[in-house]
Amino acid sequence: MEKSFEITSEVMDKINSFAVEPLEAKDVYCFSVTLCDNDIDRDGERFSAEALRELAKLFVGKTGIFDHDPKGEKQTARIFDTSVEAQPERFTSDGQPYFALCARAYMVRTSSNADLIREISGGIKKEVSVSCSVAKQVCSVCGADRTKTACSHIKGRHYGEKLCFVTLEQPTDAYEWSFVAVPAQVSAGVTKHYDNSRRDESKQVSKLKGELGEASRKLCTACDFIRGEILRLSYFCKPFYTTEEIVKMTENMDLYKLLEVRRTFEKQMQERKDFIESDEQSFISRIPINDENNNYTI
Repeated sequence: MEKSFEITSEVMDKINSFAVEPLEAKDVYCFSVTLCDNDIDRDGERFSAEALRELAKLFVGKTGIFDHDPKGEKQTARIFDTSVEAQPERFTSDGQPYFALCARAYMVRTSSNADLIREISGGIKKEVSVSCSVAKQVCSVCGADRTKTACSHIKGRHYGEKLCFVTLEQPTDAYEWSFVAVPAQVSAGVTKHYDNSRRDESKQVSKLKGELGEASRKLCTACDFIRGEILRLSYFCKPFYTTEEIVKMTENMDLYKLLEVRRTFEKQMQERKDFIESDEQSFISRIPINDENNNYTI
């Protein structure tokens, strides 16, 4: 949170663009707040500089509340102006030029919020959190977009020379900002609360249903293949099973049970390997031989 600033006529014009009835400078309390930045935070995440510029547009007019509680009585302030500010002498923890998303907000002075205004002015109510949605979450190690493809890298761990963190890109909406007690971003004093579930839910659900259907088809194919393997192996096992018995035995088995039965039959076949080989040789020696006169001898 930054110090309050002069309330000029230009400022009042921006504020009054949100007011139903025109307000005067004496009616409002204004303050500046740093919403978020592009440094890696305690959660192992960061906004890209371009994402900050997009969020600057999206957060104009958004409400400030407490602890992301959407109840109307929790509304405290409203953002009327934003900017992305660079600090040329400062760099992020991974060596990138530092940028911060800053906002100007106003409150209407009332008897009920006098104590809150004093707490903001006194630096007690300081840390804030943003609630937004992003279209991309990019892994710093492999470049995978985690909104589409899962990767095995864990945020905060090093893989060789690379630290794993996630870059949040392509914001699609900004919902609100909240006063909170514990920030995730050390410098900006921000705990992010982004929500991808609100972005095109029906499309994501359809995609997941399609992937689930494809996985189910592959599973069925695998199970049918293993049932065939069990049937083949059963011919070499004792006691002897008929095809009908094998079909009935395996028809309701899941993949894990089918694999277990196949391992059992394979073990039995290995134990009877010498007998099976000798039986095959005996069978071959009994095959009828056809001479030139079509006479068969055994």
